[in-house]
Amino acid sequence: MTEAAARGEHDLFYLDQCGFAPTMPPGYTWAREGVRPLLRYEAPQGRRVNVLGAFAPVGPRPRFVYETRLAGVAGAGKLDGEALLDFVCRAVVELPGGRAALDALPPGYRRERPCTIALDNYGVHHSKPVKAALPTLEAIGIFFYYLPAYSPKLNRIEPEWHALKYDRLQDRSFTTGPALKAAVDAALDERAAELAASHDSTIHLPQAA
Repeated sequence: MTEAAARGEHDLFYLDQCGFAPTMPPGYTWAREGVRPLLRYEAPQGRRVNVLGAFAPVGPRPRFVYETRLAGVAGAGKLDGEALLDFVCRAVVELPGGRAALDALPPGYRRERPCTIALDNYGVHHSKPVKAALPTLEAIGIFFYYLPAYSPKLNRIEPEWHALKYDRLQDRSFTTGPALKAAVDAALDERAAELAASHDSTIHLPQAA
C-alpha cells in the first residue's frame, strides 16, 4: 500500500487526535547563572485545544489536514462519530459538502484513487455512526485500517504531534484558550505549508541549460 501511495496510485493517510493544555511540558531554556527560570502554570479547565488531524506523508502530494477545537466554547461541538465522518469526507477525501455529501452521491460513484485511512482504536473510531457509514465509504473507495492496539509507533502522525508540542510552539504557557488555539493553528499552518513547498519543489525542477 505504501508503494502504491508513493506511485500516486493510492492515497494513504494516518489519522489521530492530539490535545494541548495551556501550559506545555517544558523542554530546555537559558537563564543567568544562579537564576532558576520559572514557567507560569495555567489551569487547563476550559482552555484546552483539541486537534483532529490526518497526515499523508507518502506520494506526489504530501498533505497535513486538521481542524482545531477549543474546549468550553459554545457551538464548537465535541468530537463524536458524525464529526469524525465530516472531517474525513470534507478534509481528507475532499467531498464537497462533507458528511452530508456521503448520502447524496450519484449511483456508481467511486473515487479516482482508493484511499486508506490508518487510525487507532479510540472509541469514536468504532462508534455507531462510523460503523454504519463504513459500507458506503468502502463502496466509493475509502477504507479504514485499524492499527493494532497499543501501537502508536505505527501511526506516522505521532512524530508530527511530538514536534508540534515540543519544538514548534516556542511559548510554553498561554493565559487564554484563544491565544493557545492561535499558536497551535499557526504551527499547523506552517507545517502544512512546508509539505506543500516540498511538493512544489519536487514538481517544478529547473530545466537544464
